[in-house]
Amino acid sequence: MTASIRTPGTVAVPGAVLSYTVIGDLADATADSPPLLLGGSPMDSTGFESLVAGLEANGARRVLVLTDPRNVGRSTRDDDTAAVTPEQHADDLHALVEALGVGPVDFFATSGAAVNSLFLVAAHPDDVRLLVAHEPPMAPLLPDGAAIGKACDDLVAAYDADGIGAGMSRFIALVMHRGEWTGDDPLPDPAMFGLPSEDDGSRSDGLMANMRGEGCTRVPDLDAIRRAQTRFVIGVGEESGGPVDGEIAGRAGYAVARELGVDPVVFPGGHNGFLGGEYGQMGKPEEFAAELRSVLEG
Repeated sequence: MTASIRTPGTVAVPGAVLSYTVIGDLADATADSPPLLLGGSPMDSTGFESLVAGLEANGARRVLVLTDPRNVGRSTRDDDTAAVTPEQHADDLHALVEALGVGPVDFFATSGAAVNSLFLVAAHPDDVRLLVAHEPPMAPLLPDGAAIGKACDDLVAAYDADGIGAGMSRFIALVMHRGEWTGDDPLPDPAMFGLPSEDDGSRSDGLMANMRGEGCTRVPDLDAIRRAQTRFVIGVGEESGGPVDGEIAGRAGYAVARELGVDPVVFPGGHNGFLGGEYGQMGKPEEFAAELRSVLEG
C-alpha cells in the first residue's frame, strides 16, 4: 500500500453531499485489515493530520478514510441552518461505508462522531467491525444528564439570540467543567475564549446545528448495540478526569463503557489528545497514535 496516495471522493445523501479522502488504495484492504475511518463531529477531517502522521510513523499500514460530516469542512448541505440529528449523521456514515464498498470497516470516532457511530451500529450493525469511540459525550447516561440537557438548550437559545460568541462561550464553559453540572456557574464572557461579542448575523455553525439536533440529549438503542457483533473500545482521556470528577465527555465515556460491559481504555492526553497543533490545540498525537495502533492490533 502506498500510504501517501490521497484520493478525494463524495457521496450524495438526502439534503447534502458528503466529502471524504482515502489515504492509500482501497484494493489493499482485507477482511483482517479493513479501512480505518477517522471521524469527528463537529470537527472536520483537517483535525486528523497529526494522528495520520502518528499512525504512519508507528507502522500502522492501514487504508485510512478521513470524513467530513454534512455540516462542516468540504461537505455541503442544502440548508446550513437546519438541525442535524445523530440519526442523520448515522445514515450519512452508512452511506459512506456503502460507497466505499469494502465494509465492514474499522472506525475511530471522537467526540460527537463517537455518539453518531453508536447510532450507526444500532441501526446498521454490519457496517463496523471494530469501533473505537473516544469520549462520546452521551450526557443522558450521567446523573446530571437533565441539567446538562438544559444547558445545551440554553446555549442554543443564546446562539439564536446573540450569535456565536454567546453560544460558543457557554458551550466551552460547559465542556470544560469538571464534576457534576448544576448550572450555577456564572455566565462566561465570550472574550475569555477569544470569541466575538458582536453578532455577525450568521446561524450556520456546525456545532450548533448538532446541538439543535439534540446531539447531547439522545441515546441510541443500547440493546441493539449490545447485540451487534461489533467489537467496542471506549476511550477516555488520561487528562479528562475520572468517572465522577471529570469533564462531561470523559465521564460519559466511562458511562458508555459501563452500559456496554467493557473496560474503558485510557488514551494519552485529554479530549484533544490526538491533536498536534490543529486549531491551536496540542495534545499528545504520537503517544495517542501508538495507543490507537495497539488497540487496533488487539
